[in-house]
Amino acid sequence: MSTTVDTHGKPYKRGLLIAILLIGTFCTVLNQTILTTAFPTLMKAFDITTSTVQWLTTGFMLVNGIMIPVSAWLSSRFSTKWLYLSAMTIFEIGTVIAWTAPSFAFLLAGRLIQAVGVGVTMPLLQTIMLTIFPADKRGAAMGTAGIVIGLAPAIGPTLSGWVIDNLSWRDLFGLIVPIVGLVLILGFFFMADVLETAKPKLDFWSLVLSTIGFGSLLYGFSSVGDNGWTSTIVLSTLIIGVIFIALFIWRQLTMKNPFLELRVFKHSEFTIAAILSSVANMAMVGAEMVIPLYLQIIHGFSAFESGLSLLAGALMMGIMSPITGRAFDRFGARRLAILGMFLLTVGTLPFVFITRDTATIYIVFLYALRMFGIAMVMMPATTAGMNALPVDLMGHGTAVNNTTRQIASSIGTAILTSVLSNVTTSAKPAHSLLKSNPLGYKDSYFNATLGGYHAAFWVAVAFCVIGLVVAFFMKDKQHSVKPITEEVHD
Repeated sequence: MSTTVDTHGKPYKRGLLIAILLIGTFCTVLNQTILTTAFPTLMKAFDITTSTVQWLTTGFMLVNGIMIPVSAWLSSRFSTKWLYLSAMTIFEIGTVIAWTAPSFAFLLAGRLIQAVGVGVTMPLLQTIMLTIFPADKRGAAMGTAGIVIGLAPAIGPTLSGWVIDNLSWRDLFGLIVPIVGLVLILGFFFMADVLETAKPKLDFWSLVLSTIGFGSLLYGFSSVGDNGWTSTIVLSTLIIGVIFIALFIWRQLTMKNPFLELRVFKHSEFTIAAILSSVANMAMVGAEMVIPLYLQIIHGFSAFESGLSLLAGALMMGIMSPITGRAFDRFGARRLAILGMFLLTVGTLPFVFITRDTATIYIVFLYALRMFGIAMVMMPATTAGMNALPVDLMGHGTAVNNTTRQIASSIGTAILTSVLSNVTTSAKPAHSLLKSNPLGYKDSYFNATLGGYHAAFWVAVAFCVIGLVVAFFMKDKQHSVKPITEEVHD
């Protein structure tokens, strides 16, 4: 009989541990996009502007992005069980604050507290899955994790729209509270210490440089949509971010025991995989933002209807992630990545030619095709990159990969938003036409808006083509790094 044991030699139920991780992390990652269609309702409820309400997402992503690099140190310093339970408790506290918020300030505080928990649980899930399975089974394991990491943010806008239309915005948080409570109770009894720990010192200056660098860079890119690339606030925060990240990189490469081990980039397979998953993420996140705008503005859809149109794609991601994970174990990443990026490119190109009369079912089909392609790329590429690393670098590799992907998402969204905005603005009809020829103004305005969408999708196509080229550099070679937790035979 075979028993799985933790780092203390104690047996634990691996299936139950994975279920707790997946349910808990699904709740946390869902919060990245759950407010997407709730902004108008929140603006009305708290009497705030668009730029103010955006902080619920911007602030969340900032704190999340700052915490991810810290997660590698945390996972090597503290026991797996108590780190996960602590992160989920912090997330639960933030969720309760947001649920009961009497003012916008309390709601924002709740979101920022939530983000601390999310920034730890998401990379921790990936590190654990990569560690407790041998290399030849990691594809299936990461495919299962991909259901959470891919499906949760994709389903967020649809769920948000339904809750807003049928319940209250508070229920977006209230519905999550009991589920996380159950995860905490089960986690107390069934979570195990599956990652080896040591006592690495927390380098204070690395933490400061990381926080300022990644925080400034993410803030700069997230501000492009409202302020434009030439804005003082955008340029200054981007410059500060680049300078501090450069100092952070220099410090990590000159330290004996770095805060974040950037030498993982010495492994070429890891580097190629990180680039590929980042480019795929840029293509995914950018389209998730632009398509609902097109459906709401051009087709006159409600927030819920536009979110519902993306549901088929979200479900495609959830269904395909475990399937592509098993395919990775059998065939390797290269062929999957090439086919996935090809499908993503083919599914993106027709968006360049959409009109005001394009059928909704056509949009739904193309979006589902894109998500099919992304599912073939994202987790297989990540797993291939991680398989190139020794076990003791898994935590650092996961943190580096997630940080790279987070920054890539911000850059992709910023580029697409600015292209969409600039092309639309430059082609807009003169306001004087509104009085002299209202119908002509409306027609010209729609054409200008469509022009903006076309330009944005040309950029998305460029991302896809870059990813397709990078995919050809991947290798099919499989590595066999032993997992930390071993099988003990009675």
